[in-house]
Amino acid sequence: MLLAGATSLPAQERLDRGRFTFLFYPRDRKLASSIADAAVANDTFPGLPRPTQRAIIAIAPDKRRFREWVGESAPEWGSAIAFPDSRRIVLQGQRAGSDAGDPLLVARHELAHLALHEFLGNLPPRWFDEGYASFAAREWDREDVLMTNLALALRGMPTLEELEASFAGGATSAQSAYALAYRAVAEFAQLDTQHGLTLFFTYWKTSRSLDVATRRAFGFTLNDFEKRWRADTRRQYGGLALLSNVTLAGLLLLFVLTPLYIIRRRRDRRRLETMKAADAAAEAAAKQSAIDDLLGGA
Repeated sequence: MLLAGATSLPAQERLDRGRFTFLFYPRDRKLASSIADAAVANDTFPGLPRPTQRAIIAIAPDKRRFREWVGESAPEWGSAIAFPDSRRIVLQGQRAGSDAGDPLLVARHELAHLALHEFLGNLPPRWFDEGYASFAAREWDREDVLMTNLALALRGMPTLEELEASFAGGATSAQSAYALAYRAVAEFAQLDTQHGLTLFFTYWKTSRSLDVATRRAFGFTLNDFEKRWRADTRRQYGGLALLSNVTLAGLLLLFVLTPLYIIRRRRDRRRLETMKAADAAAEAAAKQSAIDDLLGGA
């Protein structure tokens, strides 16, 4: 399989491991092997049966070809894209920037999309799909975004419907959306300590309704879950975000005021030295005047 835009590069290589086929160029051979080892060794996903469908993972040699392969519909800030209908994933290779993330975690995230789609098809909304992929990849650093999200403290939590729409709001909005979606799925998983998401996914597949699955698996409505998720997340992270931003504002203020303070201290020191010199000169003049008076009298 030769991907578009590859004519100016060396021959494309292929690696078949388990149910995975990797397509890459020589410079990414080591990266492909590492991802393949991790994918085969950890090919199960929380709450889902073991995937059986074959998957193709294409590693783009540079950012230009990555954009060509994923198409214009993909967001500019995306570092990897999964295409569940064709069971295909496109990743950036070793020339990717630091913002592309850990390639092993990124691959795991995208494979989770395929696994969820294999079992549930198109049932999951975007927020659940992305939240589950982050949860399955153990992207715990998603919560760091919430710790500095001042909007949680000032404007409150979005609804699930608003969360769904926020993925299309640009890179900054999307990062917050990923973090909130991760928290939502993690909270779902914590509701059943014995079965995790297993029964929930089974009920969702048979009923084809997220609300019905929530009722059967956890004993309350999706609306009840939404209220609980919003309250818990804001209580846990809203205060931290406010404290973090207040601390940041304080540091910024200190950064701005410290040079002014130093300048003023130096100016006051020079003024004091000038006054001391003037006093000393006046005192010397007074002494000289007294001596002149005495000499004149004599």
